[in-house]
Amino acid sequence: MSFDADVLIIGGGLAGLTASIHLATNKLRIVLIERHAYPQHKVCGEYVSNEVLPYLQQLGLDIDGLKPSRLHRFLFSTVSGKTIQSDLPLGGFGISRYVFDHFLYIKAVSAGVRIFQDQVTDVQFDNECFTTTTSSGKTYTSKLVIGAYGKRSVLDKQLQRAFIVNDSPWIGVKAHYQASFPNDQVSLHNFAGGYCGLSQVENNVVNACYLVNYNSFKKFRNVTAFQEQVLCQNPFLKDFFSRAVPLFEKPLTISQISFARKEPVEQHMLMCGDTAGMIHPLCGNGMAMAIHSAKLASELIIAFFQEQLVTQSQLEHRYRTSWNNAFKKRLATGRMIQTLLLNSTLSSVLLSSLQRLPSALPLLIKQTHGNPLIAQ
Repeated sequence: MSFDADVLIIGGGLAGLTASIHLATNKLRIVLIERHAYPQHKVCGEYVSNEVLPYLQQLGLDIDGLKPSRLHRFLFSTVSGKTIQSDLPLGGFGISRYVFDHFLYIKAVSAGVRIFQDQVTDVQFDNECFTTTTSSGKTYTSKLVIGAYGKRSVLDKQLQRAFIVNDSPWIGVKAHYQASFPNDQVSLHNFAGGYCGLSQVENNVVNACYLVNYNSFKKFRNVTAFQEQVLCQNPFLKDFFSRAVPLFEKPLTISQISFARKEPVEQHMLMCGDTAGMIHPLCGNGMAMAIHSAKLASELIIAFFQEQLVTQSQLEHRYRTSWNNAFKKRLATGRMIQTLLLNSTLSSVLLSSLQRLPSALPLLIKQTHGNPLIAQ
């Protein structure tokens, strides 16, 4: 049987684009389908742990050329303004999705990836072949499919994924600002019903991204009113928003963000990034996890095409095992930290404990981060 591609990738975010570059540079025929045009802004914390830098460098991706901020310090504050600070164990960099995704898109095209702006509506697997259909009526056949389409999609309903049947109360809000802000610091600020991250990206721009429970948000008529009356109860956020100049006409929002457990393999598709599982944004490491998952999938897919893995089931088993080994503990830690921080009493207890034993904070941060990645 002839195929339109060796691997078809659904979604052109960090995971999908990184996997496409990795696979294409290993002489595989790659089709990537992304429903949005590049470049675009996305609701995202825009902090990337340095754990992925060696891997990106081995793929020939020069992050320095994008002039990201270099982040080495972490600050956390409670609603009342109590704080604790720490060095980031590995450090990281701040880069907007507008710049980073577009950079990867250009690299993917130059690597030979065929990228189409379309929306996948159906994926079927039969007789060792995937058939993928899009809203424009096009059909593609491929030996393998990677799902990297983000937090949730109509495709999740078509695949009958377990998490999609339940509503999620979480809303994400993100905007860029011009403001005086430490260029080497990631800060996380608690407020009633959620938390807000602040850090610089490229060009001295500050990204403000927060997660809020819908029950807290729905009492207010708009984002501005919510920020003024709820976020600004935290003195750090009040100070920031009082002097920051918005660079977006209005903040970006996304609803129904789910932190429910997902499966890294669904109906024979290998899921990457947020499509496989989303770490709580307060852990600040979703972008690195997306890139890491692309590495795991790509290396196993290359082994599959080199016949080191003989069957589809072997590939799926190895990916599921590798994904769980890399991320299952991180996700569990993220859920635990979120439970603590969204309870004002527990967050105060946690902060007091960390202030008495400050060396514990870097150890806690390490639980949501990995070791530097080296490509095989």
